[in-house]
Amino acid sequence: MTARRVQNQPTWLLHHRPFQDSSRILDVLSRDHGRLSLVARGSRSAKSRLKGILRPFLPLQMSWVIRSDLGTLTGAEMNGAPISLAGDALLSAYYVNELLLNLLHRHDPQPEIFAAYHATIIELNTQDSVVPVLRRFEMELLRLLGYALNLDHDTQSGEMLDSAGVYEYRTERGPVRVENREGPMIFTGAELIAIGREEFSDEAVLKCAGRLLKQVIAWHLDGKELKSRKVLRELRKSTGPRK
Repeated sequence: MTARRVQNQPTWLLHHRPFQDSSRILDVLSRDHGRLSLVARGSRSAKSRLKGILRPFLPLQMSWVIRSDLGTLTGAEMNGAPISLAGDALLSAYYVNELLLNLLHRHDPQPEIFAAYHATIIELNTQDSVVPVLRRFEMELLRLLGYALNLDHDTQSGEMLDSAGVYEYRTERGPVRVENREGPMIFTGAELIAIGREEFSDEAVLKCAGRLLKQVIAWHLDGKELKSRKVLRELRKSTGPRK
């Protein structure tokens, strides 16, 4: 198979793991080539010039050569101002990375997702409240993957949502009007409409969005629990609600 060289591609590092004695395998999100894995040879060596920059949440520019599913990194440098996340923002960014690692196919160019991710990391670094940032990213990611939430009409009757109505959101279909008013996926029409409008300055709407998106994303992950969610849940137990 002919080797393909890529030069100076905007990228974000999503995850890395040790490989052989002094190398690492990088899972990266690139603007024009989607998600892919690269071997960074010697990058764990104390003398490696890449040691300080091959980490998540730094805007990078990478070059590589690839002839199979796994490529080889040939160069990397900063591609913008350094970003320093901490606390809830850092945990939330790891959650975003896990979503991409689990929902994106390899070698599938998604420049809009790259742009949404870039904007989200910047927002997590600058906004006081990270929860609305996460809800917006989750909704945008689902939309770009072809799994957009239906937040405007009853999928059984075809009628527009009634603000006073009660609906069960069925992940594979969307809202269906019901009489039952209890359950994790029961919402009023007004709540679903407000989520669709991203009215997240309203704490009640934000909580409803979190309840809805948690169930929908779990369905698309086939029930797999993300490590970052588990960490956040443990933090809630010890320090109170975080997300």
